[in-house]
Amino acid sequence: MSDLQELLGLEFSQFLGTGPYERSRDRTGYRNGYYRRELFTRVGRLTLRVPRDREGRFSTEIFERYQRNENALVLALQESYLQGVSTRKVRKITEKSKFPWTGRAG
Repeated sequence: MSDLQELLGLEFSQFLGTGPYERSRDRTGYRNGYYRRELFTRVGRLTLRVPRDREGRFSTEIFERYQRNENALVLALQESYLQGVSTRKVRKITEKSKFPWTGRAG
């Protein structure tokens, strides 16, 4: 599983208030499979499995609903960094997704 895919899963678990196969009184919805989403980048196509809930309320912060280009991915990576995700983790995500790393960290 790619790190970007893992980020989608974590974001979805946070949205629902519980992880996969967990029971909780704080649950705000139920999982209902995935749909396929393709993002087009300078270096090629990136295919993601985006989780969905039964009511169709979940919308990821990684990209906008109809956006299909890399600008959304760049903004999501920047936001992740600003919220405290390490540069090592951001680099790992970009390398696994075939997205060119532009940072200075070694």
